[in-house]
Amino acid sequence: MDTHTSMESLSVSAGVAYPLGATLTHAGCNFAVYCPDARAVLLCLFNSDTEEPVAELLLPERSGDIWHGHIEPVAAGQLYGYRVERKEVQLNEAPSNKLLIDPYARKLSRPQQWDARQYQHDSQFMIAKSVVVDPLAYPPARKGPALEDNQRVIYETHVKGLTRRHPEVPEDEQGTYLGAAHPSVIAHLVSLGVTSVQFMPMASFMPEPYIVGKGMTNYWGYNPVNFFAPEPRYAIKDALGEIKAMVDAYHDAGLEVIVDVVFNHTAEGGKGGPVLSFKGMCPLQAYMMEQASSGELVYANHSGCGNTIDTAHPAMTTLIMDALRFWYSVIGVDGFRFDLAVCLGRDPRMFRASAGLLRAIHQDPMLQAAVLIAEPWDIGPDGYQLGGFPTGWLEVNDQFRDTVRAFWRGDEGLTADFATRLMGSRDIFHKGARRITASVNHITYHDGFTLHDLVSYAERHNHANGEDNEDGHGHNISANYGEEGETRDSRILSLRERQKRNMVTTLMLSQGTPHFLGGDELSKTQDGNNNAYCQDNEINWYQWELNKRQQDFLDFCRHVITLRRRSNLFSELRLDDDHFTVSRNVASIQWFKPDGSNKASEDWQTQHNQAFGVEIRGCAQASDNPEHWFLCVNASDNDVRFNMPVLTPRGGWTLELDTRYASVADQPLICIQQIFLQAGKSVALFSYAHQRKQP
Repeated sequence: MDTHTSMESLSVSAGVAYPLGATLTHAGCNFAVYCPDARAVLLCLFNSDTEEPVAELLLPERSGDIWHGHIEPVAAGQLYGYRVERKEVQLNEAPSNKLLIDPYARKLSRPQQWDARQYQHDSQFMIAKSVVVDPLAYPPARKGPALEDNQRVIYETHVKGLTRRHPEVPEDEQGTYLGAAHPSVIAHLVSLGVTSVQFMPMASFMPEPYIVGKGMTNYWGYNPVNFFAPEPRYAIKDALGEIKAMVDAYHDAGLEVIVDVVFNHTAEGGKGGPVLSFKGMCPLQAYMMEQASSGELVYANHSGCGNTIDTAHPAMTTLIMDALRFWYSVIGVDGFRFDLAVCLGRDPRMFRASAGLLRAIHQDPMLQAAVLIAEPWDIGPDGYQLGGFPTGWLEVNDQFRDTVRAFWRGDEGLTADFATRLMGSRDIFHKGARRITASVNHITYHDGFTLHDLVSYAERHNHANGEDNEDGHGHNISANYGEEGETRDSRILSLRERQKRNMVTTLMLSQGTPHFLGGDELSKTQDGNNNAYCQDNEINWYQWELNKRQQDFLDFCRHVITLRRRSNLFSELRLDDDHFTVSRNVASIQWFKPDGSNKASEDWQTQHNQAFGVEIRGCAQASDNPEHWFLCVNASDNDVRFNMPVLTPRGGWTLELDTRYASVADQPLICIQQIFLQAGKSVALFSYAHQRKQP
């Protein structure tokens, strides 16, 4: 529609109820929106350059709970929004004077910002406008690599933080989708050895009013206003076109793209929160409600953010499925990490692995190959569900994180639990029920310390967040090894670097799917801030200029990831007693005490037992040159003499990795016959045969 077209020149007809959203036709555009309790729905059209109002039109028809109309002439790029007159005011909200974002908008005109003054009366100047999109203007997404589950190494990152300070990315592209697709960035990811890049939320969001009131922002983006439209903050001109270009560039480089999606709450918050979209259209259907002790109907808050999406309601199940298909088939991502994913399985109130939404995802033919990762908890009833998601899902394993951190810190009595995590957490993801790759193993995640801070700070230092250092988790299982924060003490620095190498090695040599926090390979620090959600500054932006110590650690990360990817055994053990797989690749796994004797059951419970060895021998039928490994682990402060297993036919153990060495280049080429003196707080990996299968 021409921006100067008068209201009189518009032609309005009934149109159709489906598909929902704004759909171009040969003559105009069909608008359809779900508003079950509306008395009337007003479509508002705006000038594409100035966002000044152009026309306001009553949608002329209602089919069930869907209001719809066909408007001529309307073209791609048209800005629009809705106003809804409700039958009655509910939940103390009065949304009739608020402009609303279309829940099915594929694109927003600009980032959604909070402005209390603009919102107070008529919110049309504050609300980002929905944009009519021509799907033919965006070519089909190119397919990503066909990875097997056991090949996956995940790298979590943030679109802006990844490149905001990257010296090779042009200044106008830094912090954008196009910046993240810059050849130098992709080259770094490929050389690191990761296979899958998991981006923090890329759907449009709004910083919370209380954060804006402090002069800060929601940098992480876990506060959505729309589940379809890509976030305009990361775009130069066209968020939808540029995010598609980024995904295509990653696919061309052989990298998967996984996106973090937030279907547990929205930026509208609870009682008194802003009316932006769902609250004005369908609050009783979109959000889960509870009865307060006073008898008042209130928003359930299982997310900690004020409201909870009622994913069991048919309208919301449909919307979430449509959003997943849009991101998968149009934008082209390869999978999803579901934030606070227990919300997806509450049907209606308690979690069930057979919940309607989880069944819908499972049966959807378009999503059959999608990567599905659950953060398997929230703060609601029945809220901790690690190991409880259906077959085929991957789950973020906090038990792995906590055990590995504590074991390497030196906490005693954890050796048995550590060995369980090393072998795929089969106490949680049981043999015969879940594939060994179901456990998403991580040491660090975006919420918490970075790896460098994990070994540099014993306490959180979140004062910059303006909450008196009371926000963020207080139980970090971290250590500073003698001095809090940055230091020049060479002894402390050496130990910190070794502990980083120990934890990355554990992560990459453990059974499961490794999750690597982006920036850890660069020794990124957040100055001890373990809840940097509101810091859009150097605290979160990657520092790409490295000193020698940082470069050595980057080289080490590349080395140990390569070791994992060259091995069939470290990426996935297939055992005789695991009925989930048919093929086998393991002849034997044996556990040893440092003196060379086999570990008995009672040995695992010894309080001061912090050193052990494990021998993993591959099947001869699985390879002409079966893999044969011996892993020495020593979390104590003291050096330990290891009696290595005697080889038949007689031979030596070749050292492949030893975390005592600060530089991969300094690691000696040695072959051990029987006795190996292992340094305190270190990991050593030996091979009997030479494995050289390329990733």
